Amino acid sequence: MTYASKALLFQGVARIVMTDVREDSRTLWVPILLFLTIAAALGVDLAQDYSEGSSLSHLLVEALAASAALAGAAWLVRRYFLLRGEARRLKADLSRSREDAARWREQSRELLQGLGKAVDDQFARWELTPAEKEVGLLLLKGLSHKEAAQVRNTSERTVRQQALALYRKAGIGGRAELSAFFFEDLLLPQDER
Repeated sequence: MTYASKALLFQGVARIVMTDVREDSRTLWVPILLFLTIAAALGVDLAQDYSEGSSLSHLLVEALAASAALAGAAWLVRRYFLLRGEARRLKADLSRSREDAARWREQSRELLQGLGKAVDDQFARWELTPAEKEVGLLLLKGLSHKEAAQVRNTSERTVRQQALALYRKAGIGGRAELSAFFFEDLLLPQDER
């Protein structure tokens, strides 16, 4: 998977997680208020029971219940602030990822256009059908047969057959050799270029 693809994938995941974090942090206030209301009601009841001379065991049970409600509220408040911090970090990561992806696209625009033309020219030399060309491009982008089928709105079997026809026409053994055919020279060490 290319750096740009990873950046776009990260952006999508970050958006989903950030949405979940925002929703979680908003919905936490309902149980927080519920716990605080329970603690307050138990506190009032505890004070009344104490003034009426209730038994020590009854007072201890109510005090324990009020303490548990306060502890629950405190835990949820802590969780709320942790989620807000996580959302801020994710937002910063998403922003950085967008900047990196934009910078990478800008720096490599000319190279990608040339590579795209070279791939198209080679596909033409191999005399691929339009469907085989499309499958070839999707495979070069790293998609599986299943994912390519979803993109093309065809069956996985059809994509597999088109990929096999591409490999046969190109005289290569499979997806790895297809990628290697186009990218091998790009990945040479700097001193060998």
